[in-house]
Amino acid sequence: MTSDTNLKTKPEAAVHAADIVREYGPFPGAERVHGVTWDGSNVWAATGASLIAFDPASGAPTRTLERACDAGTAFDGTYLYQIAERYIDKIDPASGKVLASIPTPGNGFDSGLAWAEGSLWVGQYRDRKIHQIDPATGKLIRSIDSNRFVTGVTWVDGELWHGTWEGEESELRRIDPASGAVLERLAMPRDTAVSGLESDGADLFYCGGGASGKVRAVRRPKSARA
Repeated sequence: MTSDTNLKTKPEAAVHAADIVREYGPFPGAERVHGVTWDGSNVWAATGASLIAFDPASGAPTRTLERACDAGTAFDGTYLYQIAERYIDKIDPASGKVLASIPTPGNGFDSGLAWAEGSLWVGQYRDRKIHQIDPATGKLIRSIDSNRFVTGVTWVDGELWHGTWEGEESELRRIDPASGAVLERLAMPRDTAVSGLESDGADLFYCGGGASGKVRAVRRPKSARA
């Protein structure tokens, strides 16, 4: 576990402008976007009362699951995981049925969610932490400190990224998963929020847009793929 005091004294990586390549939404009947995930074909957006899947090529919604979904979303290759208040629901995307639930580490004060290395990774917004937990039991495995509020969380090619959202400023940040040190920063335009965050495993990040009701595709920096 890292020390937040030490993080505040470390120099931060230079910030670069995020390259927003496309916007999706707002979607019918959805006023907000919280978590987002990618199942290999569709992007899923958690809108509070329903999970909406859409085709990233056309932007057209393809499915809707009526399900409480007020924070992060993840996909493990077979199942969806969705934060709903104080629980993380494991959902069969074919039927929409909740197969199991585990408590969140933040007792309802949780934000982002990602799947990687057989674990769930949970962002804690105001606590400025990312927790690795056992997806079967919710047991805490380890925690990583950040020096910014943490929204969405994602892994890609062994790299840990998270979203920040403080006041009118949002960024995507690549951090060292061992120390929490900031390695790369992408600044979103002012007043452009980042709620959820997910990678497509290649060139793009999908970012939930909070109260805008939008999902934005941001180009992943070439430096991160070198």
